[in-house]
Amino acid sequence: MTEPLIYELSAPGRTGVKPPRLDVPEAELPDSMLRDDLPLPEVSEIDVVRHFVRLSQLNYAIDKGMYPLGSCTMKYNPKVNEVAARLPGFANLHPLQDESTVQGALYLMHTLQEYLKAIGGFAGVTLQPAAGAHGELTGVLMMRRYHQARGDMQRDTILVPDSSHGTNPASTSMSGLQVVQLPSDARGNVDLDALRAHANERVVGLMITNPNTLGLFEENIVEVVRIVHECGGLVYGDGANMNALMGVMRPGDVGIDVMHFNLHKTFSTPHGGGGPGSGPVGVAASLADYLPGPVVILDPEHSDDDHPYFTFYQPPQSIGPVKSFWGHFGVMVRAYTYIRMLGGAGLREAAEHAVLNANYLRSQLRDVYPIPYDRLCKHEFVAEGHFADAPDIRALDIGKRLIDFGVHPPTYYFPLIVHEALMIEPTETESRQTLDAYAAILRQIAEEARTQPDLLHEAPHSAPVRRLDEVTAARKPVLRYQRS
Repeated sequence: MTEPLIYELSAPGRTGVKPPRLDVPEAELPDSMLRDDLPLPEVSEIDVVRHFVRLSQLNYAIDKGMYPLGSCTMKYNPKVNEVAARLPGFANLHPLQDESTVQGALYLMHTLQEYLKAIGGFAGVTLQPAAGAHGELTGVLMMRRYHQARGDMQRDTILVPDSSHGTNPASTSMSGLQVVQLPSDARGNVDLDALRAHANERVVGLMITNPNTLGLFEENIVEVVRIVHECGGLVYGDGANMNALMGVMRPGDVGIDVMHFNLHKTFSTPHGGGGPGSGPVGVAASLADYLPGPVVILDPEHSDDDHPYFTFYQPPQSIGPVKSFWGHFGVMVRAYTYIRMLGGAGLREAAEHAVLNANYLRSQLRDVYPIPYDRLCKHEFVAEGHFADAPDIRALDIGKRLIDFGVHPPTYYFPLIVHEALMIEPTETESRQTLDAYAAILRQIAEEARTQPDLLHEAPHSAPVRRLDEVTAARKPVLRYQRS
């Protein structure tokens, strides 16, 4: 039976809520706030509850099953994080409170800054950026300001490998700088000859994702950094894949000058659905004065051994604030909780398990799905979603067919340098049984591609919505319900 939509249940006079008694003087609303027509449904409380429960059951979530989105790291969010973020002393704060009344929050922010500095090998950290791409923009603006302060006004170019995240060139363009793309070599590393050819006095810096979007560690990272530094440029590390490195390798130790952390990927805070995210940025000592302010520091004048006092500090050459107030504080609480719960050894173990799971799944599929860069991967790997003996099957068909098995597809068609890409990231929390089950489904789909290709072309068969015309949906979206 097809369930009726909430608007179709509407009947005059029904109500799902009884407003509380007015406890302020009654006043007329200004005409500018009123609409002549607001056709909201008139429904009972039980209709409203059932409507939203039904919708929630149609959604797929990490709490229901494996969510192997490569590049996105949809890792499980421990519920203790949510408990901490909802503590009244955190949840009921207001950003305009005097700093003397929010010392606990400032302690948490300062401690999280110190943790991220230690994990990344950096001298300074800002917590302001609201997402990874926002952190990229922040980093590039600091790099540009650094060169301007030194009088290097001719520097206007950012080098971006073709295996980097797609937001890297976008962040560069938004900063008013030019993008030069660098190709990958046969092993999925940055092509060093191409890098040397473009390393000159016009280079602001290089933006490199490591591990890159192929899931591979940059084998020549030390040489890459040296080449960029020798031409006077800086190196930006896209830290979105830091969940493969935490506790194992500190980017600052190999010369990375600036890097963003994705708290919603590496440190298990909620991800997707429009936010909120968080993309703190760590920097080497040479860039610490350019951090967006204010940052939280320990105030020595008002502190003693038993009573530390924290305050806000504006770096002397700051690029200025990049976010209203202090950033997404609730996300910071979740990341802080995750780090404190695991500790240094636990963070390293999480990274090791992420790498182990990805390589285990790769080994289960490598004889069925082509893997163009088939070497030891980190947290994710990229296969090709097509077969020589099933030429009409595409990555899209495989992804749609996975839905029929009640599991989530991986990322497909990214990175662009892999034909019919299937980008698979199991994360560290999935069990061997879960990985075996996922591999078995993918192997079955590969067999169906050869014997029953129409089964894939017409998938999904069991989803509430069948295959959409995604191009038309993107170009001509229907964003609200309209009565027929």
